[in-house]
Amino acid sequence: MQASVGLGLPIREYLLTGLTAAVVTFLLTGLVRVLAVRLGAVAWPRGRDVHITPTPRWGGLAMLGGVLAGIGLALQLPALRLAFDYSDDVLGVLLAAVLVAAVGALDDRLELDALTKLAGQITAAGVLVLFGVQWAVFWVPWGGGGTGISGSLLILGQLQGVLLTVVLTVALINAMNFVDGLDGLAAGIGLIAATATGLFAIGLVIQNGNDPSAYSPALIAAVLAGACLGFLPHNFNPARIFMGDSGSMLIGLLLAAATTSASGRISISVTTDGTDILALFAPLIVLAAVVFVPLLDLLMAVVRRTRAGTSPFSPDKMHLHHRLLVIGHSHRRAVLLIYLWAGVLAFGAVALALIDDPFIVLWAVGAGLVVAVLASAVPRARMPQK
Repeated sequence: MQASVGLGLPIREYLLTGLTAAVVTFLLTGLVRVLAVRLGAVAWPRGRDVHITPTPRWGGLAMLGGVLAGIGLALQLPALRLAFDYSDDVLGVLLAAVLVAAVGALDDRLELDALTKLAGQITAAGVLVLFGVQWAVFWVPWGGGGTGISGSLLILGQLQGVLLTVVLTVALINAMNFVDGLDGLAAGIGLIAATATGLFAIGLVIQNGNDPSAYSPALIAAVLAGACLGFLPHNFNPARIFMGDSGSMLIGLLLAAATTSASGRISISVTTDGTDILALFAPLIVLAAVVFVPLLDLLMAVVRRTRAGTSPFSPDKMHLHHRLLVIGHSHRRAVLLIYLWAGVLAFGAVALALIDDPFIVLWAVGAGLVVAVLASAVPRARMPQK
């Protein structure tokens, strides 16, 4: 992915909106914590939970406030305001975010049934589609003709694009919901994934010659990263407040929105250089990597529960983070290990998409994975053999 950096690339503006989201989220979280206690939005310890003391929820409402503040600031900045003039993506994302956070907040207080939550998630995904945030084109490694890398563009029909967007959005929402089981876990993964997605999206802005129509994905990622960063000090072990479904579902929706919006800004060209295949696969590689850990956890949970004859949405204590605790990791160490896995995969994928020499990146990612595997296996190696 090569392009000259255009004049006025709004890097400082992105950082400012992210910082604003972080500060507002940090300040609002204390107020939301008091409100949650007064209104009964409290997580009481259950058999499958790790925490042992009642802890208020609704941290996602503070995160939503941070996101809204970051977007509000972007509207006042001459450079980023152009994103709203060239696309309705951000407006659609904001409406969908408010909707999914509201559904999550109701669930945090009233324990909604799975079908009601699913209906809310599908509706939020539908709002994205209505505002034009949907997948439209894929590159596939077959078909085509001529010289160089064989391949062709798969143009999705309207119904296909809508279905793919809804399925992907609902999957990411539930993946982040499933992974939210340890203090600071979902917020940290959200921060890592949003930062990686933001870097990729800024690369797209550069590739498009600083075209304002490509500003939206990076803006969405920046405010999400800021909201996660601002919430993390309150939520890291020992947590004083949980984000609840209002937060985990919000993270999943915004990640889906940022990656889906970015997919429409990819400039795809097949050349005779074999290494360019990485650029062609870039949106899929980045998307898969930034959500690999939560989606793997979701897939394993669905398979595990289906084989046991129970509902895929029925809770248990067999998630990845639970397994790390079982083999001997402390609470904080388990969280940091999952951060490591998520960071290696997410930033490695972004580097593959943005750096010309893929072999250096692959070596670095390989080394990171080796470190992650060894660090994860240490407690098991220390356990006495029976």
